[in-house]
Amino acid sequence: MKRRSFIQKSAAASAAFTIVPSFVLGKAHVPPSDTLYIGAVGVGGRGESVVRELYETGRVKFVALCDVDDIRAKSTYQAHPNAKRYRDFRQMYDLHIGDLDAVMVATPDHTHATIALPFMREKKHAYVEKPLTHNINEARLMAEVAAQMGIVTQMGNQGSSSAGIRSAQEWIEAGVIGKVHRVDCWTNRPVWPQGFKHINTADPIPETLDWDLWLGPAAMRQYNKNYLPFKWRGFWDFGTGSMGDMGCHIMETPFKTLGLKFPYEAEASCTTIWSNDFVEANYPAACPPSSIVRLKFKNEQQEDISLNWYDGGIMPDLPPQLKDGEIPGDVSGGSIFYGTDGIMVTDTYSRNPRLLPSERMLDFIAPEERLTRVSTTHAGNFVAACLDGRETSSPFSYAGPLTEAVLMGNIAIKGFQYKVLKEGKGPNDWSPYNYPGRKTILWNGDEMRVSNWDYANKWVKGSYREGWTL
Repeated sequence: MKRRSFIQKSAAASAAFTIVPSFVLGKAHVPPSDTLYIGAVGVGGRGESVVRELYETGRVKFVALCDVDDIRAKSTYQAHPNAKRYRDFRQMYDLHIGDLDAVMVATPDHTHATIALPFMREKKHAYVEKPLTHNINEARLMAEVAAQMGIVTQMGNQGSSSAGIRSAQEWIEAGVIGKVHRVDCWTNRPVWPQGFKHINTADPIPETLDWDLWLGPAAMRQYNKNYLPFKWRGFWDFGTGSMGDMGCHIMETPFKTLGLKFPYEAEASCTTIWSNDFVEANYPAACPPSSIVRLKFKNEQQEDISLNWYDGGIMPDLPPQLKDGEIPGDVSGGSIFYGTDGIMVTDTYSRNPRLLPSERMLDFIAPEERLTRVSTTHAGNFVAACLDGRETSSPFSYAGPLTEAVLMGNIAIKGFQYKVLKEGKGPNDWSPYNYPGRKTILWNGDEMRVSNWDYANKWVKGSYREGWTL
């Protein structure tokens, strides 16, 4: 990112916080060689949980904590009173870049890349919450910088460190259900209001919030309480909707077990919102209340695999092998794998893989475990990789393409929302719109562009407020 107002390095050199080596403090302290010094950005909400998980490894010291919202960050600040506190991550960068081994980013989606990349380019390891980025170009860039710098990376899709994803992969690769040709994935999200018309009113900005910093690369607008603290997920400028929120958790199961890369085509259909009688609403700033997305992939043998996504209360077809009272997945979502020799289902976060009909599990002998299980948490997996040279479960080399597949689904959703008035029709005429997204969107992954609708390529790279470009 091009820094707008970073503190000069000369000032940082004289003001930088000094970490006292643990051996000076006594034998009870963890030695420096076994300590990961972290700067954490976005430490309220989900970030609070990640900070706790990192700290509970017993191998982490937080040099600095950063959050634009003092109230959201309060619990984390109280838990780590010796860590320096900042609202602006750029101050943390300038004052502590030499003191850090790693950065943790758990901010809203639209700021992941702008915050993480400056630290990554200084060879700091990076733990970034899911989805990895807000647009596809950022996902490619994050993976490229991670490879160039040779750093340890982890996206915060914790199911990738579970035993469930490893069991599912072993079953698929052993041919337990034969060759898979279709996977249905779904989530109960959104669990926040979604489908808003454009917000053009203002609320007073809380004194504890730096609204300008919260917006970051997004275009300036008035503060409104309908954006925070969680509802931002339903606005395209900040979030990535239901698919972005849960796709990196639920789509990961087929993505990893089937060895998928980027999809080559996508199409979507979404809830129609009506602003008046026979007047269809046009709310392009907000993600739709529900959607169905159909993605097509090629596996390693160049065979077609269909991945269908459902959210907002829309469910996939129920397998006929289900008994009365049985449900696929869990209350939050799941995946159904259709193979030539059977069906496998998993819960959210790749949990609890099982076969249908359920009688198959009575005498099922699972394939031999050949994938190493993670013996700690997802955050602990990251810490061990940084300090002990182990591999992470969701490095950016993997998390980037997974995020790209999820965001490709969002491009299809935006395409469906995109509306062009037909010639000679007024805004109050019945069904006045064309929907380019109802046509299949073709994705050229090698060239990173939509090949059959050039307008959609503006969503591939996004836009950035002056001073916030990557």
